[in-house]
Parts: sequence; C-alpha cells; structure tokens
Amino acid sequence: MGFLDHLPNFCTVSSKKSKRKPMQTVEIKVKMDCDGCERRVRHAVSSMKGVRSVEVNRKQSRVTVAGYVEPNKVLKKVQGTGKKAEFWPYVPYNLVAYPYATQAYDKKAPAGYVKNVVQANPAPNATDENLMTLFSDENPNACSIM
Repeated sequence: MGFLDHLPNFCTVSSKKSKRKPMQTVEIKVKMDCDGCERRVRHAVSSMKGVRSVEVNRKQSRVTVAGYVEPNKVLKKVQGTGKKAEFWPYVPYNLVAYPYATQAYDKKAPAGYVKNVVQANPAPNATDENLMTLFSDENPNACSIM
C-alpha cells in the first residue's frame, strides 16, 4: 500500500460535464411592419445566450438565428416581443416534387417558396414515377422494353 491510500479522499473532482447545445440555424416567420418592429425582434434574439448571428429579412417576414440555441426558446423569445411568430414553414419550390399541390401552394409564401407538406412529396413506391422512367432516355433498358 502506498502513502496516499491511507489518507481520506478530501479532494474529489466533480466530473459534471456541461452539455453544450449543437450549432444550429433556426428560421422563424414573424411579420414586421416597421424599423421599430425589426429592431425589437433583432435585439430580443441577439441578447440570448449562445447566439452567433441574427439575420432579419423584413420583406420575407423571416428571422434567421444561428448559434448554440434551442429552437423553441428562440421562438418563445420572438413571441415575447408581442409579435405572432412561428417556425419557417416554407421550402424552395424546386425541392418539392409537386409544388402546386393544394396544401403546398400558398399565396402568402415569398417568391420561390412553397409550404413543406407531405402531400407535395412523392410516395416512395409511386407507380407514375416508375412508369415515367421506363421510357426515359436515361434508362439504358428502355429499348428492350419496347
């Protein structure tokens, strides 16, 4: 036995690790009418702990926050300014298979965007998509089918 084995353990090191939030980008839709609204939303979000950058696009009614933050806390902070806010519901229309589906098309969406809904995405085993590729120029077996 060594000398230190007889001494009581007075000096314990706490192994508590702080859980750091992952770096993420949060996009929020919030209607801002004037410079004052924009300034209030920007100040509320930029004062949060972990925020690295805040981009406000008043024309699209969009606030983009990047940093080590939780999306729900950012949304609550924006709603605390008295503005109606929600998570950004839109995706670029070229990423959606059926951008003019009834649920996806939205007149209020910014130019080039549609709502991200399940009905706008193709089903994985859709027969119309499979039939279209049968007679495609990219299909090397197309001539053998005819």
